[in-house]
Amino acid sequence: MRSIQRLLALALVLVTLLSLCVIPSAAETAEDEITILFTHDLHSHLLPAANETGGGEYGGYARLMTVIKEQKAKDPDAILVDGGDFAMGSLFQTAYPTSAIELRMMGAMGYDATTFGNHEYDYLQSGLIGMLNAAADSGDPVPTIVNANYWPPKEGQEGYSEAMWDALANYGVKKYTILERGGVYYVLFGIFGFDADDCAPNSGMILEDPIETAKAAVAAGVAECEAEYGVHPVVVCLSHSGTSGGKGEDYELAEAVEGIDVIVSGHSHTTLREPVEVNGTLIVSAAEYGRYLGVLKLKKSGNGVTLKSYELIPIDENVAEDPAIAAMVEGFKADVEADYLSKYGYTFDQVLVSNPYTFDTVDEVYATQHESTLCNIFSDAYKRAVEQATGKKVAVAITAAGVIRGSLPVGNVTVSDVFNAASLGVGTEGELIGIYVTGKDLKNAIELDASVQPLMRSAQLFMSGAVYSFNRNRMIFNKVDYAMLQNEDGTLEKIENDKLYFIVAGMYMGQMLGSVEETSMGILTVTPRDESGNPIAVEDLVNYVVKDENGNPLKEWYAIADYLDSMEGELDSRYARPDGRKVVYKSLNPVKLLRNANIFTYIVLVLIVGIITAVVFIVRTVVRRVKRKKAAKATA
Repeated sequence: MRSIQRLLALALVLVTLLSLCVIPSAAETAEDEITILFTHDLHSHLLPAANETGGGEYGGYARLMTVIKEQKAKDPDAILVDGGDFAMGSLFQTAYPTSAIELRMMGAMGYDATTFGNHEYDYLQSGLIGMLNAAADSGDPVPTIVNANYWPPKEGQEGYSEAMWDALANYGVKKYTILERGGVYYVLFGIFGFDADDCAPNSGMILEDPIETAKAAVAAGVAECEAEYGVHPVVVCLSHSGTSGGKGEDYELAEAVEGIDVIVSGHSHTTLREPVEVNGTLIVSAAEYGRYLGVLKLKKSGNGVTLKSYELIPIDENVAEDPAIAAMVEGFKADVEADYLSKYGYTFDQVLVSNPYTFDTVDEVYATQHESTLCNIFSDAYKRAVEQATGKKVAVAITAAGVIRGSLPVGNVTVSDVFNAASLGVGTEGELIGIYVTGKDLKNAIELDASVQPLMRSAQLFMSGAVYSFNRNRMIFNKVDYAMLQNEDGTLEKIENDKLYFIVAGMYMGQMLGSVEETSMGILTVTPRDESGNPIAVEDLVNYVVKDENGNPLKEWYAIADYLDSMEGELDSRYARPDGRKVVYKSLNPVKLLRNANIFTYIVLVLIVGIITAVVFIVRTVVRRVKRKKAAKATA
C-alpha cells in the first residue's frame, strides 16, 4: 500500500514538474512568434489601377483591407506599419490639406504607425499643417506618425513656424513610439533620408543626420522600454530613405546602427522578394501603390530576431473588396468630385478619349534614353495649353522623367487616369510656368538630356517644339550633334545663341533647371529669365505660373486632360509611334563623333593628342638611349 502511495506521489511530482516546464514554454512561444504587416509609398492610391504591362489590376484599399483582415485572423497580435509617402499620387490628394483622407483611411484599416515621406511636403508647410490638424480634429482613428530626424526650425531659428509646431503637437507626431501586442513590445521610429530631403526642396524642415539620429532613437527607445516594462523590445525603423540594386541609404543605415531588427524601406519603390540581412538587420520592401501587402514573420530570440517566413501578397482583381472600406472610398470620391473636379468641369471617371496604343510604363520612361510617345503627348499638351492661355508662341515645352507618375492605359482614358499619370498636378510643383532662356541655354538643356540622364535617370527630358539627335559614344557634355526648333507646320528653325526663347515647363522642372550648373560641374548652365532677359531666382519662379482666362493657375494634369478631350473621342494617330523629335544612336564614325563638336571636345582632343605625343616622345627617347648604349658597348 505504501509502495502504491509513494508511486502516486512520485507521479504527481513528475506531472507538476512537467506542467511547470510546458506551460512557460507555450507562453514563450506565443510571445516570441510575431508578425509585421507592412506597406510603403501608397501615394493616395485608394482605388485599384490597371496593370501597365498586361491585363488585370493592382492595389486598392478595399482589397488591401481584405488581405489585412485575413492575416490578422491568423495572428491577431500582428502589427501594421507603413514607410511613408502615403499621400500624393491620385485625385484623392486634392483633399490632403483639408480632409486628410489618407491618414483617416489608414486609421480605419488599422495601421499602427507610419512616417513622413517627401511627398507629404508637396503642399508646403501650410498644407501639412492643414492635413495634420484635419486628421487630429476629425475624431477618426489615425496611425501614429514617427519621425526622428526631420523637424521644423526651432524658435529663434530662421523659418520658425509656431503653427507648424502646434500642428505636429496636435496630431502627436513623435520621434518613436512603444507598442505592445500579445506581450511583445516594439519600438517604432521613423527616419527621413538624404535623397528624400533633396526631393522635398520646399519642405522647410531641417534634416538631421539619419545615422546619428537612428542611434539615439534606438538607444532611447530600448532604454525606456526596458525601464518601464522590463523587456527588450523588437526595434523597427520606418525609413523613407530607400534601397536599390543591393545598395542604398537603408543599407548604410543598417551597417552603421546596431540594434535595429527590421527596416521597412520606402521611397525607392523597391520590391524585395526576400529580406536583405545587413549587420543583423532585416531590410524589407513591398513595392509602391499598394501592389502588395508585406508579411514578415519573426521569432524573438533574446535581444534579437530570426526570420521565420516572408511573403509579398499580391493585391489584385482576385481579392474581394472589403465593403466598409469600399464605402468609405466612394464617399471620399464624391467629395473630391464636388470640392475639386467641379471647378474644372470634370468628373472622376469621365472618359476623355479612347486609346488603342500601348505607351511606355513609368519604368520604361526612366530606363533608357529614347523618344517617348507618352511624354510627347504631355509636352505637346503643355505647349498647346500655354499658347491658348497667353496668346504667345511657345518655342519649347519640356517635361521630365522625374515627374511622370503613371502611363495612360489602352482603352478608355479617364480624368482619374490622367491625374494619376501627372499626379504632381496640385500645389506649386504641378503648375505650368512660362519663362525665357537664351538659345545657348536651350541648347544646354538639350545637352543635359543627352549627358546627364545616365547619371540621373529622372533628368531625362522630353520636348515639344524641338528636334535633336545625340550620339551616346560622343564626349560627355558634347553628345548632341544636331538641334533645331520645329514650327507647327513642320519647318525647322536654327537656335540662335543670343536670342531669348519663351519656354514652358512644370514648376518642378523649372526648379530643376536651376541645378543644371551644379549637376554638370559648371560646364552647362540654364538660367531662367524674364521677358527682358533678367535672371529669375528659383524662389521667384512662383511668380511666373501661367494663369487661365479666369486667373486660375494652369495645372499640368488639366492641360493633358483638355488636350485629350479635344481629340473628339479617339487618340490622335500621330502618337501611334515616335515622330523623330529625339533621335538617340551610337556610332564610332569619326565624322559623327566630331560633327558640331564644341570647345569641350576639342580641349579633350588636344589633351589626348598631347598625351599621345608625350608618350611617343618618351618612347623614342628611351629607344635612342638604348641604341646609344648598345652602340657604345659594341665599340668598347
